[in-house]
Amino acid sequence: MSKAIFSTGLRWLWLVLVVIVVDFASKQWVMNNMMLHETRPLMPFLNLFYAHNYGAAFSFLADKGGWQRWFFAGIAIAIVVSLLVMMYRNPARNKLTNIAYALIIGGALGNLFDRAYHGFVVDFIDFYIGDWHFATFNIADCGICIGAALVVLEGFLSPKGKQVKD
Repeated sequence: MSKAIFSTGLRWLWLVLVVIVVDFASKQWVMNNMMLHETRPLMPFLNLFYAHNYGAAFSFLADKGGWQRWFFAGIAIAIVVSLLVMMYRNPARNKLTNIAYALIIGGALGNLFDRAYHGFVVDFIDFYIGDWHFATFNIADCGICIGAALVVLEGFLSPKGKQVKD
């Protein structure tokens, strides 16, 4: 049984755990060491800014009264289950795809934990240029975005089924 699992993309599940642990530890540090809405400058383009996000990306649906908490939790669970099935069906040698899926799963589970336990997602990374600030985000969001970018990159690197037939 374990030999079969290690020959599938599930071999990369350790990366899911890494994302979850780093995300959880960073959020705990922020919650224990900062006041809500406190800003701590790190670099000329990067702050720590402690925020609660009741919505999804860019605070989408944040002001809708609470039902969105369970809606986004359901979406996260569906994505995690789907990607786990895809990892199981993928051979372990498809590293880029499996790493991408693991990063997305880790990020989705990190934010799902926040949503289920706190009722909001803890965000704290504030990237900015001049007076323009990108939406505040967290390590889980980084995992999701990097994983999604890797999926797109993999599509360009190994286009399947795009061979010219004579």
